[in-house]
Amino acid sequence: MGKEYERIEPRLWEFIESQKVFFVASAPLAGDGHVNLSPKGRQGTLRILDDRTVAYLDFGGSHAETIAHLRENGRITLMWCAFEGPPNIVRIHGRGEAVFRDDPRFVELVAGFGEADGPALRAVIVVTAELISDTCGFAVPFMDYRSERELHADYFNRKSDEEFREYTGKKPYNIASLDGLPAVPLPLPPRV
Repeated sequence: MGKEYERIEPRLWEFIESQKVFFVASAPLAGDGHVNLSPKGRQGTLRILDDRTVAYLDFGGSHAETIAHLRENGRITLMWCAFEGPPNIVRIHGRGEAVFRDDPRFVELVAGFGEADGPALRAVIVVTAELISDTCGFAVPFMDYRSERELHADYFNRKSDEEFREYTGKKPYNIASLDGLPAVPLPLPPRV
């Protein structure tokens, strides 16, 4: 049934790249803190950088729980499920880092995503795998993909970068997590 891997093998790499959605889980160190689970799925916003490293674009919204948790402890899990084809679930448990706009690595990382870059980009999340596994996924239902949702990009396309930066500073859960951990460092630097 389940198997562990030391690296993202070609079969896993192909599976990850073919999925339309993935899930990100993180948590604070505090035992009574809130565990976060977020769906991600804008096409082209996830890249496998090498056989132990993945990165995804982090777009702004009303919360920044993953960023807060990564800043506190770095723990993160990414998960992909097969909603079509043979059943499978792949997880990457690892250490994550938010690479912000003022980090010298930001421009080069973002350039690798090509046209997936878009409005309201606040960071690139880079994850180094510590444990890679797959399991059967026999209980995951079949689901049909229809199309990308354009609402986020459309909404933030109507805002200048300065307006997005103001928006970020006004949302309480961008400044700090639900548990009060520092989240997005403010003021958010402008895009270069």
